[in-house]
Amino acid sequence: MPHEAEHSQPARKPGRSKRSGSRRRHQGGRGAAKRSRGQPASPAGRPPAKPRGDRLGLTRRDQPDGMPLWELTHPRCSRQRSDDLEEVEAMLAAGESEIARDELVWLLSECPDFLEAHVQLGLIALEDEDPTLARGHFGRAYELVLRAITDAGVTGQVPYTLEGNRVFFEAAKGLAHTLMATGRREMAEAVLRRTTELDPADTLGIRGIVTAEPPSTSD
Repeated sequence: MPHEAEHSQPARKPGRSKRSGSRRRHQGGRGAAKRSRGQPASPAGRPPAKPRGDRLGLTRRDQPDGMPLWELTHPRCSRQRSDDLEEVEAMLAAGESEIARDELVWLLSECPDFLEAHVQLGLIALEDEDPTLARGHFGRAYELVLRAITDAGVTGQVPYTLEGNRVFFEAAKGLAHTLMATGRREMAEAVLRRTTELDPADTLGIRGIVTAEPPSTSD
């Protein structure tokens, strides 16, 4: 299926002008980190469980009217790597998408619940005109959040207006776009239903992506 109109495609955030380091520094840092942080597997051959601070969670934000809202609490490992993400954005702004992709993959190997890294990989795949790969990256971030919501037993709204939730809706928008681009309208409609349950405002316009008519292929 052809791509949707340009206005419906998820947009990359503008890259920051500050560049905090070089690829060489990061390559050395990755190797050192892996050697120093390596942990033995459990007796069953499984990796150790993630510490609680390295998991996605949710925090209740009570409103003046008494209605509870919920905000995602991002893993400690992702908060500690904010400088690395800034460098990735600088790489992308400089057109170094392959280096940025490698860096993002490494960040996810260190912090699997790093939502912004998943979303950035999805955006790179979209720019490479690979909606199937992009769908996988956006979908992973989306599913991580839904799993966290289920695990926390949250039943209220998780609105875009709370800063910690925005990356989830960016992932959901990217997922809806790529589902439509790969002919999976019913799955895109399911994404729309779930996101509007969590935030009826639909700030990013996911409804418009899902309900848009397919582009005409006639001359």
